[in-house]
Amino acid sequence: MPEAPLRIVLAQLNFCVGDIAGNTAKIIAASVKARDEFAADLVAFPELCVTGYPPEDLLFRPGLHRRVAQALDEIRAASHRIHIVVGHPEPSPAGLYNSVSVFADGALLTTYRKQRLPNYAVFDEKRYFIPGDTPRILALKGFKIGLSICEDIWDPVTALACRTAQADFILNLNASPYSLHKRQDRLCALEAAQRASGLPIVYLNLVGGQDELVFDGGSLVFDAKGVATLVGPEFAEQMIPVEVTRKADELVLKVQSITPSDLEDNIYRALVMGVRDYVHKNRFKGAVLGLSGGIDSALTLAIAVDALGAGNVAAVSMPSQYTADMSIDDALAQARRMGCQCDVVPIEGPFAAFNEALEPIFRQHVADVTEENLQARCRGVILMAISNKTGRIVLTTGNKSEMAVGYATLYGDMAGGFAPLKDCPKMMVYRLAEWRNRAEEVIPRRVIERAPSAELRPDQKDSDSLPPYDVLDPILELYIEQDKTPQEITARGFDEASVRRVVGLVDRNEYKRRQAAPGVRISQRAFGRDRRFPITSRYSEQDGLP
Repeated sequence: MPEAPLRIVLAQLNFCVGDIAGNTAKIIAASVKARDEFAADLVAFPELCVTGYPPEDLLFRPGLHRRVAQALDEIRAASHRIHIVVGHPEPSPAGLYNSVSVFADGALLTTYRKQRLPNYAVFDEKRYFIPGDTPRILALKGFKIGLSICEDIWDPVTALACRTAQADFILNLNASPYSLHKRQDRLCALEAAQRASGLPIVYLNLVGGQDELVFDGGSLVFDAKGVATLVGPEFAEQMIPVEVTRKADELVLKVQSITPSDLEDNIYRALVMGVRDYVHKNRFKGAVLGLSGGIDSALTLAIAVDALGAGNVAAVSMPSQYTADMSIDDALAQARRMGCQCDVVPIEGPFAAFNEALEPIFRQHVADVTEENLQARCRGVILMAISNKTGRIVLTTGNKSEMAVGYATLYGDMAGGFAPLKDCPKMMVYRLAEWRNRAEEVIPRRVIERAPSAELRPDQKDSDSLPPYDVLDPILELYIEQDKTPQEITARGFDEASVRRVVGLVDRNEYKRRQAAPGVRISQRAFGRDRRFPITSRYSEQDGLP
């Protein structure tokens, strides 16, 4: 007589860090839904779902662990006629573990402790956790399930340990953040684990934004033949059914496949989710941004409207004496197309007032970049005032190329609470603008085609101060994300003087970046928790160059 199928539901859901009561209610509601609507035997949730991920130094708070213990009691009590698999921190006399517990019919069946603790890039798990060392197998309806957590599956040895423990397949619970090409990296890791163990792998991932991190979902299933299937949507919550049966001693996993999205679609949706969750989870009433008529603010407006809705986004055009009429026209045109408010607040009056107040001090000096920065700071004051009055967060509009070389004004265009494009190089901004316009032209064509300019002095162009962006961006990627030396970059065919100049600008502007707003991480090396260089340092990559 054939075994009855094992019905699993993967709860690819969005949790909020620190909202233990809210997360617990969401876990229990999803468990009831999995049991009653999907007839599930087991429902699985992502890594550290009870606290949200990453909880960071909240893990040092004794009160957090008391609340987690209470939450686990509530989940255990709710586990009637279903197995609930949840991630949580687990205190012990030896230290704190990153754990997964399984509850069923009011009882704790087993707890697995994460064995591989990542401590690179955005991960600091060795700061908080100690590693486990023992596989855990859950027996259910004639199947043996090997439990594992996130980084465990990136080490084929851990997967092989599940095979040695006689598991039929591996259930891997993740909080794996998005970055460019991360889908392919995961596929390579899962393929290696599947090949080493010979076991199918069911890979559940978290979805949602948490500060600069975005978790993309995209849950996967690897069958016994090493064939991968995308089963979870990217950047969306979903309850995902997986049916496991045995046919002629071979495990069969029945799933519904999903077509992967392209790169620009992935990046854009990551930015939208990052903005939406940052605004909503921090309980802002919406967003406000300066709309200059340039491509960076145009793309930021599109992201904000797609994330929050047109009624929750306010744009402000703040022209100066150097602002071209077309900049104002294009800003107003985009706001109309996207259905959001756009006020025009000229800065000539505030700029004149500051110049008058400073004249006794400045009269001994010639005009220079100070006056340019003063205009940007007038705009920053206006946006922050609107934010204070309306409860809307200011979205800054600078991109990664500008942040890298310091082509931005502290307390001016850098003033704000969140930076959607902080990890997007300028050439990617152009690609995303074209992608957003593919169905309808919300960003005016002229905005994309005109030469970029800060418009802080007559006939100003970005190219007056920087190499062309199609030259600048590759140099920055090699230096910042790949840690190449100036000599190695020059050997790739770049002009030596340009490389020296760019590297010098990057090194000198760490103090600016440290004061910048957080923003969505999409690359392998974003400014922020990814890249930790000292502000005060006399080290330079220029030292020793011929």
